[in-house]
Order: sequence, then structure tokens, then C-alpha cells
Amino acid sequence: MNILISGGSGFLGSAFSDELIKRYRTQDQELHITWLTRNSSQAHPDDIRMMTYDALENTDNTFDVILNLAGAGIADSRWSDERKEQLLASRVKPTESLLAFIERSGVKPKLLVSGSAIGWYGTQGDKPLAEGSAFETDFSHRLCDEWEQLALKATDYGVPVAIVRTGVVIHPDGGMLGKLSLPFKLGLGGQLGDGKQIMSWVSRDDWVGAAILIIEQHLAGKIDTRQDRGLTNSSTTDDNTLKTASNTPALVYNLTTPNPVTNHTFTKEVGAWLHRPTFFTLPSPLLKLMFGDMSTLLIDGQKVLPQALLDAGYEFKQPTLKQALEGQRIK
Repeated sequence: MNILISGGSGFLGSAFSDELIKRYRTQDQELHITWLTRNSSQAHPDDIRMMTYDALENTDNTFDVILNLAGAGIADSRWSDERKEQLLASRVKPTESLLAFIERSGVKPKLLVSGSAIGWYGTQGDKPLAEGSAFETDFSHRLCDEWEQLALKATDYGVPVAIVRTGVVIHPDGGMLGKLSLPFKLGLGGQLGDGKQIMSWVSRDDWVGAAILIIEQHLAGKIDTRQDRGLTNSSTTDDNTLKTASNTPALVYNLTTPNPVTNHTFTKEVGAWLHRPTFFTLPSPLLKLMFGDMSTLLIDGQKVLPQALLDAGYEFKQPTLKQALEGQRIK
């Protein structure tokens, strides 16, 4: 396999690359991974090739799969108007570069896997949401939807697309836990608001495993797209299929665990994992004052379920939060 990854050095891209290399070495299969970067001198593992966006404009290289993960962290800072523009641009510009490459390539990729987030569904409380569910319009939805609609243009060139809507990714070494570990270790951890909001999460190990399964099943032709049941480019059917003008396959996958938890439960689990008390509570009005519109990520829940992954036969290695926190797999 020859795969191109935007955002390859990030929290997800690096773990995906490591696992794919390990699997292909074990199976003695040929694998070439290229990270797309704006900095040609960026540090990277010896097994990884590097390509700049400028080089992408002129390369005649071909890739079996493109994994599009580039994008600034949505929860990294307050959502000012300027920050909202940065969040969108950080997703749109890399995707536009990939589309331009796809358009002029003589040999098209067999699959584009493009990142998104469960924010696409908007705020819907504890209502169960699968891939075919409707959405509520807010900034998170508009951000995700514009990114998804742009990626779906790859189908105009005959390239199948898999959209992966990711929940909160849990791993002991970083991500959300990396940001929370210091206040929790200082005994300042606590629930947010009333703690009843649902948190849809996935372990990083399962995110990687699910992404690999999606790619391998697509390449093996094991995906039933059922295009005749689709609706429009912005609407899902009762399954995970998206309708495209070219009838090229496009599907959506929720990358979340089947076991979402409340913020209260999450807080208690993290406290127990770190052996620290969790007495504090940050009330919703204070969170809104501190974070503005971004506070919706903290106090408004989403119960997003991975129906398409389960239908595809994916078996979660870390289905419980305790296993994800401790990095333990099911035996």
C-alpha cells in the first residue's frame, strides 16, 4: 500500500502510521507512508517519507489511499471570529490541495479518508445519533459540514470517500487527557456544569484500528454502498451512505465507542485513574463566561454511536473508559 497522510505527525496520524507499519511488517507486505507537510525539515520516523504541499503540486507520484487529518484543534482556544476563520481555513486549504492533486492525477487514489467530527450533528443532548441521524445547525456543524462537502468533491473524479466523524479521543499519553492531567493531579479536577451531558469518546487505539478496518474493507471491495438509497450530498440515509452526483461511493463512519459516558462519570473515572479527588464543579454560567461559544463543547452533550463500524464487524479493543485510560486491551 502507498498512502499519503495530511496531519501525519499529529496525535492521530502518528499513531495510525506506527500501527500500520507494525501490521504490514508482521504480514511481510509492502507499505510506503508519506506525510504531507508545510515544513520539509520536520522531524519524522525513518520509515516515513515527507512531501511538502508545494511538491504535491508537481509530483507524479501515485497513492492508493489518502488520509486527510489536517486541522487546528477545535478546543485549543476561545472561538473568536478570527479563530473560527482559522479553524475553517486549517481544514479547507489542505483539502483543496488534495483535491487539486486528485483532479490532475492520471492514476486516481482508490480511497480518500477525510476527517470530520461528531460536532457535525450539533447539540442534541442524550438523543442517540447514528450515521443516518439529522443534525442541528450551530458552528460545529457548519465547520464539519463545509469540510465534509469539500472532501466529497473527490467523488467527482471517481475517487470513493469515507468520512470519519471522530469523538473525543482518549489515550494516556496525550490529547484531551494531556490537557486535563495537570489540573487533576493538582486536585482541581471536577465535573463541568451539572455533569449530566453525554460524552462520546473513543480510545486512540480503537480509532486507529477502525480507520485501518475502513481502509482495508474499501480496498478489498467489501463495502455495500447502496447508492440507490441515498438522498443528497448533505443528508445521510437510514444507513451510512451519502448520495453523490457521480454515484461514486461515499460513506460516513462515527468513530466513537458504543459506551458513551456522562461528564460526571468521566470525571470520576479520570480522578480514580490518577488517584486524585474530584470535588470541584465548574458551573455552566462560569464556563460560558470563560469560553464563550466554545463552552458548548464542555456543557452540551452528544450521544453519538458507531453503528456503521459495528455493522462492518469492528470489535472494539477498549470499549470501556477504564480500559482506554489505562491503555489496556480486551484479552
